[in-house]
Amino acid sequence: MIKKIFIAACLLFSLVSLAQQGTSSPYSYYGIGDIRFRGMLENRSMGGVAVERDSIHINVENPASYASLKNTTLTMGGTYGTKTLKDDANNATAKRTTLDYMVVAIPIGKAGIGFGLLPYSSVGYKIQSISADGSKNNKRLEGTGGVNKVFFGSGYKVTNNFSLGADVQYNFGNIETDNLEYITNVPVGTRETNVAYISGLNFNLGAMYQAKITPKVNVYSSVNYTFKGNLTSENTRTISTVDYDGTFDIDPEGFDEVNTTKKLVLPSKLTLGIGFGESRKWMVGAEVAMREAGNLANNYNNVTGVTFNKYSRYSLGGYYIPNYNSFTSYAKRIVYRGGFRYEKTGLMVQNQNIVDKSVTIGFGLPALGSYSNFNIGLEYGIKGTTAAGLIQENYFNASVSFSLNDKWFVKRKFY
Repeated sequence: MIKKIFIAACLLFSLVSLAQQGTSSPYSYYGIGDIRFRGMLENRSMGGVAVERDSIHINVENPASYASLKNTTLTMGGTYGTKTLKDDANNATAKRTTLDYMVVAIPIGKAGIGFGLLPYSSVGYKIQSISADGSKNNKRLEGTGGVNKVFFGSGYKVTNNFSLGADVQYNFGNIETDNLEYITNVPVGTRETNVAYISGLNFNLGAMYQAKITPKVNVYSSVNYTFKGNLTSENTRTISTVDYDGTFDIDPEGFDEVNTTKKLVLPSKLTLGIGFGESRKWMVGAEVAMREAGNLANNYNNVTGVTFNKYSRYSLGGYYIPNYNSFTSYAKRIVYRGGFRYEKTGLMVQNQNIVDKSVTIGFGLPALGSYSNFNIGLEYGIKGTTAAGLIQENYFNASVSFSLNDKWFVKRKFY
């Protein structure tokens, strides 16, 4: 059954993920957009903490975790988000519904493999600047697109307590921006359209270790290193005149096109995590991620007053299960999760570090009679600032995911 669901989900996810607009952040103008992927919903509901080797949940943050799975697992998640954008004088709201990831992992003895598709970053903004003085230029800016990631990884259990893993990731996608400038009462404006086709590889190594420190309590640790990766951006810039009072059609007489190639750099990243807990009962953990400054400014968004600095993330979270095998109370078998995340995005605009911080809660709802489960996660966060004329984003995300578990490649006993 899971095989049929997997094929149908692949077709649906491939179509929707490439067409969706996954963000409404003005900060997605810079670099390759707003980084969307923050792990599986189970880990996101704990502030991003992903230190425990799990037998029924996929952890794509560390490929070493694939070796601990007991069944073939398919997981897929999506998010409904609302956002309030505000500056010193105004505010606006935006809503988005997105697919977040689709991943399959298969155990093979002491090893395991995982592969999947996920939207890595998104561009999505509409900004209008209307001057009160008609003699000054007015602007309308719009951007769509983003970068997707397809990956394949493998993990191996060196000992019962220690696992290693690696994966390869192929990044691809396109970003389109549209910049219109015009003067009030002048019927013709100027439009600059940029289309960037982005592609490139990067690699990831991970290790996980757990051991008992008391008869009941375990210590969990995780280390993950993502190597620096190069992206190639094939850019096409089109400059034209438009009738902004009508349909914004291009005037062929004012058409001009330039093609360029730009090399972008995804910086290396190191993630360290540690946790303590009792198996199938509770866990608390902390995680720190550090990333070098990258070179992500493209030809069309390389503006003054903007720099890409080092990234860092600090996460704290955990879960609690009252009684995972209770026969009398379903509520006691629910996994209750919570966490906190503080993230310096590495983006600095007008000498202001753009910080993203959030609190999360989640619920893991087990399916009756199987290891499959349904997950719900809620997140409230604040990104950016109103200082220096910038925009602050107050957002709320409601996410859902399912994790289907089944045995594949079982030898038939009867013919």
